[in-house]
Amino acid sequence: MLLAIDIGNTNIEVGLFRGKELYKHWKIKSERGKTCDEYKITLLSLFSHSGIEISAVKSVILSSVVPPLTPVFKDLSRAVFHSNPLVVGPGLKTGMPILYENPQDVGADRIAASIAAHERYGGPTIVVDFGTATTFDAVSAKGEYLGGAIAPGIQIAAEALSLKTAKLPRIEIAKSKRAIGRTTVGSMQSGLYFGYIGLVTNIIKAIKEELGGDGAVVATGGLSTLICSEIEGISLQAPFLVLEGLRIIHERNVG
Repeated sequence: MLLAIDIGNTNIEVGLFRGKELYKHWKIKSERGKTCDEYKITLLSLFSHSGIEISAVKSVILSSVVPPLTPVFKDLSRAVFHSNPLVVGPGLKTGMPILYENPQDVGADRIAASIAAHERYGGPTIVVDFGTATTFDAVSAKGEYLGGAIAPGIQIAAEALSLKTAKLPRIEIAKSKRAIGRTTVGSMQSGLYFGYIGLVTNIIKAIKEELGGDGAVVATGGLSTLICSEIEGISLQAPFLVLEGLRIIHERNVG
């Protein structure tokens, strides 16, 4: 089996693949101060609870946007699975030309999601990843990574309202039934919810115009289920797109 690990700013997504099937999936809180031993305990507990033997894992692949945690999980891979992990980055074959001015600046998770989206749906394709940040990635009809846009995630926006104002509270992100809020919390939820729908809709529209065609628009990420049902431009949802992309990259490098 292949273990795919995507280290994000808020969560760490862990997927166990049996061939091309995502057999098991877990989510761990991303904490930069945690040691290899602490993450090891968490991972061993998840495997034990699921009734999966550690020896079933033959290979490990990592993507990370949190540099301090990359060596932690490389050490964990060697200690627990006796495997030197593939780390998505320069020198690894992705099969997708990166047309960014500096290809090394593109997050590994964005590349993995774009590869999986193009493999599934062809091109042109737009991937919208609703994570800590909301990212928009454009893939050409030829399978080239063109670039995209990065906006604050809806959770970041909510926290900024609370942190940067004296009287606005921390609130739960929720679908707002009406635009005219009748309480402070209701007004904040309205502004965040309807404002975010507008942000995502307009960025998708602008990218589509530059691509010169419709193509597929694929939503992924932990917060995608909250909002994308309200956005007409999003035609597909694939919650595990990054993990699937990691599996494909592993295949292209190891076979």
